Amino acid sequence: MRLLNRVLVDILSTTVSDFWNTGLSKNMEVLLSSDKIADCITALADEIVLKTSKGDKIAVIGIRSRGEILAKRISDILSKKLKTKIPCGTLDITLYRDDINNPHGDSQPIVRSTEIGFDIDDKIIILVDDVLYTGRSIRAAMDALIDLGRPKAIRLAVLVERAGRELPIAADFAGLKIDLPAEKNVQVNFVESDGKDRVIAI
Repeated sequence: MRLLNRVLVDILSTTVSDFWNTGLSKNMEVLLSSDKIADCITALADEIVLKTSKGDKIAVIGIRSRGEILAKRISDILSKKLKTKIPCGTLDITLYRDDINNPHGDSQPIVRSTEIGFDIDDKIIILVDDVLYTGRSIRAAMDALIDLGRPKAIRLAVLVERAGRELPIAADFAGLKIDLPAEKNVQVNFVESDGKDRVIAI
């Protein structure tokens, strides 16, 4: 009897789990798996190397929060490929967002630190974010960078470039280009912050 009860519990648990997984799958689409993310990041680094001339001083700066994770991975690969340490920093754009004073905002913005331990003057800055959509975050990031110095150039690298720009901004390097309905959101997960690597549309 105990064995039968245990079997029934296992079956019921499996059925409930399958029910929830089925429900999620209807609303969630995996755009990039862990392996595909790794391939995209390597491809981004390869393209950056191809467009880097001898003597160029480059640095990688990621936008908090997932942009900084992506930036670290890209800079590590670039350091190996170029056989020199590529500086990497983190940029917080909270105070530069154009919606910071929105009276209809739901919450108080949280300001975190910008961590750039090198001079950006005369360097080619590879600005990194996880998703490019409207372009407003990138506009804010460029304003923040210009307040810190005068880079030779700013190049944009993103894991996902999504159609729907509201500002005249485009990625120089993109892992995945995609067009989605406006009601869909792109969510990027990384092992460092979320326990797994994946990109999903929800």
